[in-house]
Amino acid sequence: MTARRRLTPGLLAVLSFLAAVGPFATDMYLASFTAIARDLGARPSSVQLTLTAFLIGMGVGQLLLGPLSDQSGRRPVLVVSLAVFAASSVAMVFAPNIAVFVVLRALQGMSGSAGVVVSRAIAVDLSKGPAAIRAISLIAMFVGLGPLIAPPVGGAILTLGDWRAVLAALAAIAVAMFALAAFFVPESLPRESRGSGLRTALRSFGALLGDRRFLLLMCVFGLGFGGMMSYISASPFVGQVVLEMPPLLYSLAFAAGAAAMILANFTNARLAGRVPARRMMLIGTLLSLAAGAALTALSASGALSPALFIACAFALTGGSGLVMSNSSAIALSLADDTRGSGSALLGASQFAVGGLASPLVGAWGEHTALPMSLFVLTASALACAGALRYALLAR
Repeated sequence: MTARRRLTPGLLAVLSFLAAVGPFATDMYLASFTAIARDLGARPSSVQLTLTAFLIGMGVGQLLLGPLSDQSGRRPVLVVSLAVFAASSVAMVFAPNIAVFVVLRALQGMSGSAGVVVSRAIAVDLSKGPAAIRAISLIAMFVGLGPLIAPPVGGAILTLGDWRAVLAALAAIAVAMFALAAFFVPESLPRESRGSGLRTALRSFGALLGDRRFLLLMCVFGLGFGGMMSYISASPFVGQVVLEMPPLLYSLAFAAGAAAMILANFTNARLAGRVPARRMMLIGTLLSLAAGAALTALSASGALSPALFIACAFALTGGSGLVMSNSSAIALSLADDTRGSGSALLGASQFAVGGLASPLVGAWGEHTALPMSLFVLTASALACAGALRYALLAR
């Protein structure tokens, strides 16, 4: 297939849907954990391992499939990977025990990661400058809808059926993703721009990591996600245990955070070309830093309230949205024809820092917001320092 060189609105919509594989595959079945443990005779920690396996698979899969798309082209990697994702999703509906469930979740994560890493690379292959910023922002905005849509959809299906019905709905979404990739996503990387062999892929990683600008942006991207992830992983305990928020209020608080990310990316897309991306990235780190400082001060003094917690979460997730969209778009523009490898490194930094968040914020138990606040503050301060350093290098 001849490589296409234009990003249409329809293609951008398809890429946005494919990139939302993570929220759908994680958030839809969270409410089913208790039922899964009961029906499969598994410990709660074993069911939690199904989520860990998926996230590890996503991280490893991006490192493998991103460079492979630089070698073999975007389309074949995307289509084959999503075929495996659809097949493993269907198989998961019939998982006979928790061990098979965990293995299928790992396979699902590895194959589904193509929806994230390759879609992001295609979007920047087919757009430049402000158009690339808008494309990445709109993809991030759609992904931000995942945490709003997936939990209530999963909860509603669980009310009408059982946890296997929830997995069947996820399998239907996976099949739809494969069909869209197969019929509507073109090749975006010309043959003459592709590398060849493992050595070329490793050289791509080495070249990108040796570029101080890309390395700074990768760290800023990962730290922006890490600060937000520390809030997401600790918010059930902070909101419902520490602040004693009723379930409805906590759900509204979480929805407010997701809405902030959508609003931030919508604003970012509208301002692309008028406000430099590095300035929007810096504004995002400052918003997150202010939220982290406020959370830390309020937690340490015992003055944190539900209203202040929601306000800080809104600033944090909105700031993180600006940080991640702009840092990733700038970084991938630097990667040129190795955008698959660049997208993979961004994903690796995201999962590396985000993976540290859960155990660190939970290290002091479930009855204080201070660990979460300190992690948000530290990650945001480091991201801000990285954004400032990049701004100086880019002059």
